Amino acid sequence: MFYAKLNQDGTLNRYPYTLTDMIRENTSTSFPAVITDETAASFGVVPVVPAVEPAYDHTVDLSRTAQKKSGKWTEIWVSTPATPQEIAARTSDKANSVRSERNRLLVDSDWTQLPDAPVDRTAWATYRQALRDIGQQPGFPWQLQWPVRPN
Repeated sequence: MFYAKLNQDGTLNRYPYTLTDMIRENTSTSFPAVITDETAASFGVVPVVPAVEPAYDHTVDLSRTAQKKSGKWTEIWVSTPATPQEIAARTSDKANSVRSERNRLLVDSDWTQLPDAPVDRTAWATYRQALRDIGQQPGFPWQLQWPVRPN
């Protein structure tokens, strides 16, 4: 569970924050094995109700903060547009990752093309060609339809 560190006036100082952070910052204090919310509160540390992280979108930057709502501190995800340079870098990284996976799948299936392999060589050749063509798909690299490996 995450916590928030509050200032003396009750405003947010730091989020996310952990009980380990609190212990490290208070080296002269001997804490019990189990730290209750009441003990944490005496150090200005309050629990935060988590929120579901939004789905990954390479065109935005996500950050999280905490906000007091109805008497409870709640996690809030903030989305801001990514720069064109960030989007290009993320797309390049994703394309490289997809190509690495494609190359791994090709290497793992090399044996199927040996003359004495006990498989349907045509089906495997079709699968391997589809792997090689993965970069030509319209949604590459973000929306892919991986070919199905033959039995």
